[in-house]
This record gives sequence, structure tokens and C-alpha cells, in this order.
Amino acid sequence: MNSFLQQDRTGVKDLAAVTPPLHLPDASSTIQGALAKALDYCARKLNLLSPQESLEKMREGDGKALEYCHYQLALHVAEALGALDSHVRSVSLYEFEATPEDRAFGENSESLPIHLLVWVDRKTSALSALVAALDRALVKDYAAMVGPRRLGHVLDVQVVDDKDVEGRRGIAALLNSLHNRPIQLWKR
Repeated sequence: MNSFLQQDRTGVKDLAAVTPPLHLPDASSTIQGALAKALDYCARKLNLLSPQESLEKMREGDGKALEYCHYQLALHVAEALGALDSHVRSVSLYEFEATPEDRAFGENSESLPIHLLVWVDRKTSALSALVAALDRALVKDYAAMVGPRRLGHVLDVQVVDDKDVEGRRGIAALLNSLHNRPIQLWKR
């Protein structure tokens, strides 16, 4: 007998009383815990005793801690985009530097935003809204955990379609680049 079914005094089974409400995933619930998981991943990679130590290193601006944490956040976002939008073909992480001097002088120490390249069958406003919602949720969690500084964005998501990739137009050219190929995080 199914444990979700209960009998009332009349012997009639009442399924509605014990069935949990349907909860569709949203940006906040999708991102919930992503930063905690990223800090745990960072602690394991850096052989730290706890995620709290990862958080302290990130607050200090430790490059490796930031890199590991941001990679894991990017992976989580990539999986969420793939799960929540059927038009997504792949999600890749790429490096972006305004100038080589930025890294040489340490001006990019926090490496935010996280740059993602999303290849889709077709561009939709629903995907744009989803990306914006995921970014807002990450900004809120990131600012609360890592520090009180003001954040504009955690994510920089560039969306390309088949025509962009085939024509190697703009940022889509990175997908076939020999020297600067992005890291594929998720693929359908």
C-alpha cells in the first residue's frame, strides 16, 4: 500500500491531505546552496579544513580560492540553464580580459563577472529572463556571504545561436578557437 494514502474515519482514502504541493524550480531555489557547494568544493581542492576557510580566503582575494569557487558556480549555473531551458545546446566558461595589463597589475583579482557562452537552438526572451533571474539570485547570495560590497553582476552570459557559430560571428568564434577555446561545462 502506498504510504501517501491515509484513511480517515469513514475509511475513505485522502490523498490530497498528504500530497506535498507542486513546486516548480525558480531561480532562487535553483541557486540556493550553490555558493555553499562552491565553497565546499574550494575547500577540498585547496586542502582546507572547512568551507569557512574557503570563504575567508575569498574575502582576502586569494586567486586560487576565487578561481575554484567561481568555476563551481559556473558549473552549477550551466546545469541549471540546461535543465530549465530546452533550447540550450551547450554552456561554456571563457576567460575575458579587457587588457593584458589588467591581470599583470592585479586589477582583475576577483575575476567577476563569471563569463559564460551559451549556445542555443534559438534565442528567446525566456532565456534572457532566466539568466537575469539567476544572476540576481547569485548577486544576493554572493554579496551576503563573501562581503558587503556592492555587486552589479556575478554572471556575464553571452548567448549565440547556430547561425552565429556557423558564421563564426562575434563571441561565437571562441567555440572553434585554437588558442582561446572556452571550457565546456554542460552539453545536451
